[in-house]
Amino acid sequence: MARTSVSVRVRITATVALLLLAGLVVAGAVVYTIESRRVDQQIATQTDQEFAELTARAQEGTAAGVGPMLRDFLQSKVPDDNELLLTWEDGRPTGQSPAWNEISGSAWIRDVVNPLVDTNGSTEVDSEFGRLGVDVQTVQQGDSRGSLVVVTFLDRARDGLHETIRTYAIVAGLVLLVVTATAFWVSGRLLSPLRAMRRTADEISETDLSRRLPVTGNDDLTALTRTFNGMLDRLESAFVGQREFLDDAGHELKTPLTVLRGHLELLDTDNPDDVAETRLLLLDEIDRMSRLVGDLILLAKSDRPDFLRTEPMDLGGLTLDLVAKARGLGDREWVLDGSADAKIVADQQRLTQAVLQLADNAVKHTRDGDTVAIGSAVTDTEARLWVRDTGPGVPPADRELIFERFGRSAVPPGDEGFGLGLSIVGAVVRAHGGTVAVEDATPPGARFVVTLPRTMSRTTLEDEWPAS
Repeated sequence: MARTSVSVRVRITATVALLLLAGLVVAGAVVYTIESRRVDQQIATQTDQEFAELTARAQEGTAAGVGPMLRDFLQSKVPDDNELLLTWEDGRPTGQSPAWNEISGSAWIRDVVNPLVDTNGSTEVDSEFGRLGVDVQTVQQGDSRGSLVVVTFLDRARDGLHETIRTYAIVAGLVLLVVTATAFWVSGRLLSPLRAMRRTADEISETDLSRRLPVTGNDDLTALTRTFNGMLDRLESAFVGQREFLDDAGHELKTPLTVLRGHLELLDTDNPDDVAETRLLLLDEIDRMSRLVGDLILLAKSDRPDFLRTEPMDLGGLTLDLVAKARGLGDREWVLDGSADAKIVADQQRLTQAVLQLADNAVKHTRDGDTVAIGSAVTDTEARLWVRDTGPGVPPADRELIFERFGRSAVPPGDEGFGLGLSIVGAVVRAHGGTVAVEDATPPGARFVVTLPRTMSRTTLEDEWPAS
């Protein structure tokens, strides 16, 4: 069986991992950018503060000149760990704090600082001490001139930021690992019903539809599982019904075919009387087969969605029409048991067919002069139609059998039916979403009751039957 190269579980896990990784990277970049700017701002603020203090002291003025003032300033300051202060006069360093650093003795420092003295500029340079920020502030008293140079060790200043980002990367990696593993586990749990569904579908054959999925939980996949099991129930029911239908149809068709074959084999073609008699007999048997095939086709169509053509109809008017039409079925005392003044939605032709079939069945099980009654009634949710007769009734043991295909109870003399009439009634009623049952009647006899829902299925009663 062909399968995709990458399972849905892996694709879900990979998607979650990629999205989380992208989110963590973006978050890390944002944090790094913000913190880097904060560190730069902190360095600039610290440098500006040093220069502001130097400018204030220079404005106070001293008789000793700029040089002693710079040295006094240098001695009064305690630089931060990432900072070096240099005093600068006549193009060279004259002091530094802290004293242990060797930058003032480096040859390159003069090339960097001297161009900045006149402009109070700043720059960044790479050196053996790492990345350095160099800022210069020049002060002047009379003819004497000097500068304060602030050297910032940028790598050292950003050590805290780099350590934070390293810690963030480690934590983000652990979070990514945990979330990916969790996504892999959760997606496996969520997709397990689908895998079970696939395995069940693989195990289902055209002869065995008994497999079902276990139903656990109460989520969308559980609902899908119930839907799938329901579909299997319907398929199994349809296949079983089809198999029973074909078995029953084959059994019932076997008899007339045997009769046809037997008479044709015994036919004396040289005897005109025998030919004529056999012809009439075979035509009668073919008529019976045609009726049987027609009934079977009708039952087969009852499961189709277009079997019914429902529309709003007057139940009381239908009841009166049914009594009028049923009078032609036999010489009986036809009675109207009552008609409901209500509207329902149904297929009038199919419903008429079903009730007249019940009336015909009543005629077969009664004698001339017996009573056959048709009536209707409604409640808030249901509509009822019934056919009542004063015949022998239906034994309780046979009241379910008679609605099955080819199921028959006591057969009256001369009845050449196949046992499909009440099956057709049941199919029509079920197609309407209703039920049909038989019960004892008063006076004694049988009473077949059709119960239909009054709920609209295609339109609303108000649309089709506006209030008068």
